[in-house]
Amino acid sequence: MSGQPMPCDAAELSTLFLFEKLEPEQLGRLCSEGRVEKFEPGYVYEEGEPATCFFVLLEGTLVMSRRVGGDDVEISRTSQRGVYAGAMQAYLAVPDDARYKGSLRVTEPSRFFILPAETFAAVLREWFPMAVHLLEGLFFGSQNTQRTIGQRERLLALGSLSAGLTHELNNPAAAAVRATSALRDRVAHMRHKLGVIASGPYQREALKTLVEIQENTAERVSKAPSLSPLEASDREDALADWLDDHGIEGGWRLAPTFVQAGLDTDWLEQVAGAVDEEMLAGAVGWLNYTVETELLMNEIADSTTRVSNLVNAAKQYSQLDRAPYQVADVHELLDSTLMMLAGKIGSGVRIVKDYDRELPRIPAYPGELNQVWTNLIDNAAFAMGGEGVLTVRTALERDQLLVEFRDTGPGVPEEIRGRIFDPFFTTKPVGEGTGLGLDISWRIVVNKHHGHLQVHSEPGDTRFQVFLPLTAAEPDAPQEAS
Repeated sequence: MSGQPMPCDAAELSTLFLFEKLEPEQLGRLCSEGRVEKFEPGYVYEEGEPATCFFVLLEGTLVMSRRVGGDDVEISRTSQRGVYAGAMQAYLAVPDDARYKGSLRVTEPSRFFILPAETFAAVLREWFPMAVHLLEGLFFGSQNTQRTIGQRERLLALGSLSAGLTHELNNPAAAAVRATSALRDRVAHMRHKLGVIASGPYQREALKTLVEIQENTAERVSKAPSLSPLEASDREDALADWLDDHGIEGGWRLAPTFVQAGLDTDWLEQVAGAVDEEMLAGAVGWLNYTVETELLMNEIADSTTRVSNLVNAAKQYSQLDRAPYQVADVHELLDSTLMMLAGKIGSGVRIVKDYDRELPRIPAYPGELNQVWTNLIDNAAFAMGGEGVLTVRTALERDQLLVEFRDTGPGVPEEIRGRIFDPFFTTKPVGEGTGLGLDISWRIVVNKHHGHLQVHSEPGDTRFQVFLPLTAAEPDAPQEAS
């Protein structure tokens, strides 16, 4: 908003710490090219508006704030003369559409000296060229350093994720290879056993019945119930005793396979009733190969399904085939990230999912939210030293979607809690962290999703909480995440 114009007094400007070293002609130029305005309580400018002016407080009280979600969060409040705000980086070679990074309001009638951004940039470059060069170097150097280290951190994370994914893929792939080799051997034995049975002096009806039992057996394998260890042990003993009683050698070896397939002594009685006594041992052996082949095929199916799930999780995590901004299910994003990080988290950390499945899908940048989940989960796993409980909870709180990561690590000391979101601040050993993970996460959540990120910590209970709005009118323009 515009204020009430007032006269500019060069002598008054000279009493401010910003201008106390200026020459009279310099103060005169400021007054001639700038202006003094008085503002009634309310906003002087709001976040996101074009950054056209540099403001210096002459008298009154100002409040600076940043927008978080739908609220303005107060950053500072002061009545100190000479404090400044607005287009403070106008002297930098930034685009012409630079905007205010926060909002400025006054709580009482207040006077400001106001300098247009272009004039502010001109006088700084003319009067303090060396200082401008140093400030430019500091600003752009820090920005480039942050971007380079951010890229390096993402590469390190990608390498770690790739190693974990390779490990996760190797387990089911190796299991499928082993099962395939074993399946080939069992099928060869089945053919041999079938040849022996077919060449024996057995009636055609008996062979037909045996084939029907084989079909029924294969179907039962696919529907095998889950047994407790005690139930499985008791059934194995019963089957082994039955096989021994009927003169079938190696009953102790056959019984576990039959139990795994959901078979019992009633099934064996059915087989014994369908074939002659001299045919029983061969029939049981042949049916054992049938059971083993079915179990092996189940193992291959489980392994290949696991590989497929991992590939789908990788696609979901990377969002390679999806639009950058979309309506997303946070549970799908969390599950894909947890699956991708399973190898890095390790078996010593127990994952507990406390999801509210009734939560709606939300407008978001899924790929960047996955980066937030990755950073927070990785930090939690590191804090617990490979052993503990990581609880991932979702809920609806204050009309926002909450995603909470709770770990049982030693906690974040109170003296550094206020700095953990600062760029380059890290508690990890040299070489293990860049200090950008939480800074990147903060900017993705706050700047890009208009949400909020906070931490509550005490020994054994550290909670990082991400609050995301349920709706968004329009997606923001793409921004640099790092």
